[in-house]
Amino acid sequence: MNLTKKDLSAILKKELRLSVDISDSLVDEFFQAIKTTLRSQKNIKLSGFGSFETFVTKERMGRNPKSMENFKIPSQNKVRFSPTSKAKYFLN
Repeated sequence: MNLTKKDLSAILKKELRLSVDISDSLVDEFFQAIKTTLRSQKNIKLSGFGSFETFVTKERMGRNPKSMENFKIPSQNKVRFSPTSKAKYFLN
């Protein structure tokens, strides 16, 4: 089962007895803050859960398996998640 933004909003609504509008805006603002922080190339650390860090991949050569033609794969910004030891513990 996947946990969606709508599910998170419903949990906040139920647990904190918030209105639908407030719980929706809390979830949206939380994810917007994460996006903004990652776009500015900063890392995010959520205590007891894990950390998100941005990194840049190197430019490399790829090959089309059908035509065997080589092409360049440009460098990209990516995000890596590393769970804390507490998160690893409650998963197992």
